[in-house]
Amino acid sequence: MADHLLRPGPAARSLLSAARLARTAVIALFLVSCLAAPGMARVPEDGFAELVQAIAPAVVNISTSRSAGPSAEPAVPMPQFPPGSPFEDFFRDFLERERGPNAPPRPSTSMGSGFVVHPNGFVVTNNHVVGEADQIEVTFNDDRSFQATLIGRDSKTDLALLKIDGGPFPHVEFADSETVRVGDWVVAIGNPFGLGSSVTAGIISARGRDIRSGPYDDFIQVDAPINRGNSGGPSFNLDGKVIGVNTAIFSPSGGNVGIGFAIPANLAKPVIDSLMRYGTVKRGWLGVRIQSVTDEIAESMNLPEAEGALVANVTPGGPAEQAQLRPGDVILSFDGKKVERMRSLPRIVAETPIDREVDVVIWREGRQQDVRVTVGELPEEEVAAEEELEPGQGGSSGMEMPIEPLGITVAMITPESRQAFRLAEDAQGVVVTAVEPGGAAAQENLQPGDLIVEVSQEQVGSPPEVLAKVEQARDDDKRSVLVLVNRQGDLRFVALKLAG
Repeated sequence: MADHLLRPGPAARSLLSAARLARTAVIALFLVSCLAAPGMARVPEDGFAELVQAIAPAVVNISTSRSAGPSAEPAVPMPQFPPGSPFEDFFRDFLERERGPNAPPRPSTSMGSGFVVHPNGFVVTNNHVVGEADQIEVTFNDDRSFQATLIGRDSKTDLALLKIDGGPFPHVEFADSETVRVGDWVVAIGNPFGLGSSVTAGIISARGRDIRSGPYDDFIQVDAPINRGNSGGPSFNLDGKVIGVNTAIFSPSGGNVGIGFAIPANLAKPVIDSLMRYGTVKRGWLGVRIQSVTDEIAESMNLPEAEGALVANVTPGGPAEQAQLRPGDVILSFDGKKVERMRSLPRIVAETPIDREVDVVIWREGRQQDVRVTVGELPEEEVAAEEELEPGQGGSSGMEMPIEPLGITVAMITPESRQAFRLAEDAQGVVVTAVEPGGAAAQENLQPGDLIVEVSQEQVGSPPEVLAKVEQARDDDKRSVLVLVNRQGDLRFVALKLAG
């Protein structure tokens, strides 16, 4: 039988129409109730005009100039071409003719945005906006201009603080960015392309973005358009408070595609307070080197979830050592703040006031424990050059033993191996002398010359001890074993899968 298209009769059509009307009415009532509900974000009836009128006077344009010199950028940049392209010589000749042989070098200039956070004239902007500027000029919406002094800057968070005289000035306050929710409205004000003050609006797209721009990345992602010249400008909530400092965009083309990033107010405020007070940034310090907790590491430590920050090394004399933290501890929370991932810990510690005694929850020896740590002050960074052994660099002596489940051969440390692998005189553990291609150790980039210091968080000093602990892990039905590796003084934990 052929299929039929069923059509409802007049009575059925009337019934369906009534049902649709009822459903539409219910949806409309629901939306109205949601918009009227307390705590729901809603657009002002008159748009954002009153909000912008109240906060825009505190947002400024920042223009900078740097004296011409060998490193100054040309007014017209040289286009980038593939090596050997004939256009390269053409444009170079054109630019040289344009400037002339005796033309003086031109100063470099840049433009950005900022906002006043104190009536006495303290202005927040991005570090990359002011750069190495010799002169900084701050201009308000009413065309008043002031020469600014650089109070201080922080490259780690890309923030800078300026000072202008002649106040009082209109200013704005920071909000509590921890209360920001994905989907909340956001209003961004800046000076894109040097056209003058401009306002855009959008929503919070995401939180906690790590774009690998610094050690404390925790960006708020917004879809309010952020273009060239918006850097350093503020993003506001509907209460007129700053929830973030506009800093970067993601764009394949260089233009806005709706993916912008702002430094959260809770990260920016302590940095600005420190710059205002000391002219530099004072941060908390724990004194540990950490790494991520993978699923394999969590399983080998009987940790219920792969979370927290695994302590790979403890700085001698630092706050962590004084609190008796040790390699192999997993930091689960710090000062009441959960450490969901490894990169969260440096930011949490840095934001903690110096000399404060805080509670730290750690995972040690298969159970959760509590310790107390007094936060220190982060010392000046030291640059150290580390040399790594090339794969296959030789030197094996002493009692060698293959550890087949891990795909390595290990040996006792001897004078010959110390010389061959350039091991420290106080080096401890067993030395890796060979790595089987494709084995578990090779997959984790272990190399000849690496020292195995611990297996299953217990020290080892001979190849038989390593083999015994590996076999014990297999007897316990472990799929991997946790190994502490020392490579030229750089300690790290590795979870090696057990073959077979």
